[in-house]
Formats: sequence, structure tokens, C-alpha cells
Amino acid sequence: MKIFGRMPKSKGNKNYLRHMKSSKYCICAKGYEVNSPRIVEAVLYECVPVIISDNFVPPFFEVLNWESFAVFVLEEDIPNLKSILLSIPEKRYLQLQLRVKKVQKHFLWHAKPENKPNTVVILFVEIVTKE
Repeated sequence: MKIFGRMPKSKGNKNYLRHMKSSKYCICAKGYEVNSPRIVEAVLYECVPVIISDNFVPPFFEVLNWESFAVFVLEEDIPNLKSILLSIPEKRYLQLQLRVKKVQKHFLWHAKPENKPNTVVILFVEIVTKE
């Protein structure tokens, strides 16, 4: 398991993208904002999101079964993060990653409407179901 400190400087964000694409799990810790682009980046780079936050409500939770493609870790369990991730069987990891690939389409913006649900359709469903 690779744990990195600061990323080495490089032109653009090539190191960041390379690490995202080559990682099994991507840490998605909460930041200053309620939501973070880390989750979407993890999904787009086919990396299983590890969401570290207490009481976090993920985007599209009414539509997507997040526990089928992401790992949730409570903030108090951060010291045990490595053992938590290492305890996930390879078969379970492969299921999570396969589902990450399947939900990718829901995180993409389509310039032309498509017949399958996309970000705009899912947002509409979330708005309608909250009323």
C-alpha cells in the first residue's frame, strides 16, 4: 500500500492523474466545503472512493447505491484506515471497482441528451424527490 506525502512538483497535474489512475482506492476526505471534487475524480479514474466523513450525504444518494461502489470510513477510524482497506477481500474490491465503472456515466456531462440517465436527469430526480 503506497501512502504519499506531498506530490512531487510536475508540469500541470500529470503526477496527480497518474496516481489516481494507478490507485485501487482514492481517499476522499472532506474539506472546507460540503462536497469535494475528489469523489467525482475517483469515479472518473476508476478508483474506488474511500469517503472519510461523519454524516456525509453523497450526491445522488436517492438514486445511486453508494455502498456498492464506495467505502465509507468514520473520521474516528482514520488511524485504522490502512487495516480497514487491507481487510477488504480482493473479490469485494473487484466488485466495487466494476460498479465504479458502471456508475461513471452518471457523473458525466453530456452536451447532447442521451436516453440513459446522466447528471442532469439525476439532479432533476433529486430535486423532485425532495419536494
